[in-house]
Amino acid sequence: MDRQEMMRILPHRNSMLLLDEVETAGENAQGKYEIKGTEWFLDGHFPSFPIVPGVILCEILAQSTCILLEGKTEGKLPVYAGLDKVRFLAPVRPGDVFETKCRITRSKEPFYFAAGEGYVDGRLCVKAEYSFAMLPEESVCSPKS
Repeated sequence: MDRQEMMRILPHRNSMLLLDEVETAGENAQGKYEIKGTEWFLDGHFPSFPIVPGVILCEILAQSTCILLEGKTEGKLPVYAGLDKVRFLAPVRPGDVFETKCRITRSKEPFYFAAGEGYVDGRLCVKAEYSFAMLPEESVCSPKS
């Protein structure tokens, strides 16, 4: 699946769509994102030794997982509900191809629970358990009164 196909499922656009490609098989997804070095989140993190922030690595895991919800996202937005057992094991830097392996472990709509790992050249860089909720767009996007 390329970026255009992913945009049919994910609400993310432009600089927040953090996948170049993804493949799915059943309850599993494998994604890829090449860290180009020009991303907005590298601008100040850190200027002399750029490292992808951990929160961005977790976002890439979540986007990879949400691809598994194809057909369930119409009129809904996937939003993080929690992160658990997150471990950062190696830095991810410009020029790296960050590869994800993610799966949905259980669901109780509107909540989905997942686990994911991120690798560079076969080296485990991050692993996490996380959850997200599929919320109606109008409940998330309504202006506050």
